Amino acid sequence: MVRKIRTIVLLLLVPCVSIVTWAQLRSDVRLPNAPSASPSLLAKAEVGAQTGMSSASSSSGMQALLTREQAETIALANNPRIHIGQLLAKVQHQVVRETRSGELPDLSGNLTAVQAEEASRVSAGSLTASRLLQHAGMGVELNQLITDFGHTQNLVSSAKLSEKARLADAEASREDIVLATDQVFYQAIEAEATLKVAEQTVSARQTLVDQVSALTSAKLKSDLDLSFAQVNLSQAKLLQLDAQNNFDAAKATLDSVLGYDRPTNYTLVAGSGALTALPPDVGMLIASAIQNRPDLQSLQWNEKAAQKYSRAQHEQLLPTISAMGMVGKTEVGSSQYFPTDWYGGVGVNMSVPIFNGFRYTAEASQASLEAKAAAERTRDLRDQVVRDVRTAWLSANTALQRVTVTGELVRQANLALNLAQTRYNLGLSSIVELSQAQLQQTQAAISDANARAQYGFAMADLRFQTGVQP
Repeated sequence: MVRKIRTIVLLLLVPCVSIVTWAQLRSDVRLPNAPSASPSLLAKAEVGAQTGMSSASSSSGMQALLTREQAETIALANNPRIHIGQLLAKVQHQVVRETRSGELPDLSGNLTAVQAEEASRVSAGSLTASRLLQHAGMGVELNQLITDFGHTQNLVSSAKLSEKARLADAEASREDIVLATDQVFYQAIEAEATLKVAEQTVSARQTLVDQVSALTSAKLKSDLDLSFAQVNLSQAKLLQLDAQNNFDAAKATLDSVLGYDRPTNYTLVAGSGALTALPPDVGMLIASAIQNRPDLQSLQWNEKAAQKYSRAQHEQLLPTISAMGMVGKTEVGSSQYFPTDWYGGVGVNMSVPIFNGFRYTAEASQASLEAKAAAERTRDLRDQVVRDVRTAWLSANTALQRVTVTGELVRQANLALNLAQTRYNLGLSSIVELSQAQLQQTQAAISDANARAQYGFAMADLRFQTGVQP
């Protein structure tokens, strides 16, 4: 009589426990909503962006919340690729200054003293009969370019345009880092959600094994049912091991992108609220990408710089007119050859290139061909931008539909599992039907978590492709 009462109680409790357990599993499958971060936690995140998480905080178990926006800020502050782009832009600015120096006066001072055989002449190594005189003097010399008919001016313009291209490259590196951060962040979110599903699956199947073991001991279930339940539990544990490994690997990748050289202690927080709707007009997105993409802007600036440089190379064939002036004093010298202590003079010189082995002509042709190649590279990237924006929009649209479908799939899988659990507890079905329902529910939960994470990254990729960053 006692055994029958215990059996009836178990039969009544099993459906309730199963429904509560799988309801809790469904609630944990969804990506967590982002709570409002307190000022203290935000302060910890900012400190972590500059100096990393301290070992004391890690040992105390305190974890700062890390949202996608905070991860982007930390990566932009710490990732070395950002600093490389900024340094290259500064290098190009110095190139502009170097090139512009050709337009500015060249002022130099000289101090000369000569000990020589008085009034002797140089008889070898030169066509001029230079006279050697013993003297000492000092003076200054000024050289100023008057005009080279646009050659130096176009070189300066080309250098300035190249500087703008390097600044655009730095911005492109910034957006690359933002996209890479978003990618690994959503991969970590996806891995964490999958790990939660695996942990809940192990817990639920362990509960089922305990229930079936009790019923088997009471001779109400066969050893085959217990064997099936134990196999399902082992499969869930394997899933948990893989999920844990994937989550640890994703966090390690995220640490690398954030610029940390050691594991850090933080809690990932997914976005909250409804899913962002897609812009309906792809044409507007393409126009925005052509206007805002920094990599395309870089090639456009490079194309203009190549055109200016080509003009400068053609203008090497034109004359160069410059002025020169000098003034000084001869402190020591024979009065026969230096009748006055002071000397000075001004002059204008025009240099006309006549023939230099066709070097200027070849350099002009080379620059023209490079300008044409730069224009073709710009056109090629513009075509790729159009394609990438369309592809990103289609991927985001598909990802949004997958979120809707997987959400419905999870609801149906939960319902099927509850029905299968009830039928099995009432003895109306076998353990095979229950195992199949459990497998379908686990797969549906993982698919739902993956779909939400993939939609978040698809929207991040769409922002990257259109050149619009938050």
